[in-house]
Amino acid sequence: MTLFPGVALITGAASGIGRATAVSFSREGCIKVAICDRDVSGLEETVRLMKRELGVEVEVVSVDMLVESQVEEMVAKVVARWGRIDYAVNAAGIIGNNARSTSTTPAQFDLINNINYRGCWLSSRAELAQMITQEPLGSHDGRPGVRGSVVNIASQLGVVGRPDAPAYCASKAAVIGMTKCDAIDYSKDRIRVNCVCPGVIATPMTEGDAEFRKALEPAIDIAPMRRMGTAQEVADACLFLCSSKASFVQGHALVVDGGYVIN
Repeated sequence: MTLFPGVALITGAASGIGRATAVSFSREGCIKVAICDRDVSGLEETVRLMKRELGVEVEVVSVDMLVESQVEEMVAKVVARWGRIDYAVNAAGIIGNNARSTSTTPAQFDLINNINYRGCWLSSRAELAQMITQEPLGSHDGRPGVRGSVVNIASQLGVVGRPDAPAYCASKAAVIGMTKCDAIDYSKDRIRVNCVCPGVIATPMTEGDAEFRKALEPAIDIAPMRRMGTAQEVADACLFLCSSKASFVQGHALVVDGGYVIN
């Protein structure tokens, strides 16, 4: 019996953590999965990887997280096809500008926060609005089910700071704060809301530029495990929080960083 008999929606699914999460849902038996991103060619590759699992149905949604109407339409399209959304993982995001505040322009600050925080808020808001209208989904072992589970992707840098990252750190700290408040507000509706805080993860975004990859080495060395994490390791945390195995986990910021924040 699958832990995921419902409908999953993943943003940022064209690569990295979002792609790994979408593929993991299909691998773990979720057969109704919506993948959402503005990178359509990347989504096509994600579909190819997901289709290795027999029986999975995939809804592909092109969406720009900066555009409120597109985020609303994303949720509407998934509901029009399958009638509900049970697991939502909001993984769309961008890296920071690697500059301190006096070297950061308002335009750079706005872009980072509008995608990482506002875009996540818009997505979560639209998903929650749907979840409160639907009947709870049964659990894997008969414990009380929920109307839905939302997992937002924050960062270890929402928990601690680092040099030259005030806009990025602020955007991810905001996601953590939003997650905790939504967890309080929607508990009475039997909806769980949590977030995952990845450390330095090997994705196209972190490994695509040799100079940027080299700049990450001090952060890798700080963490006791002294390596980059994988997108799969973050996806595993997301699936746990979405599942009924995490039925008493609410408003939590699960750090997946090889021990970076404890050192």
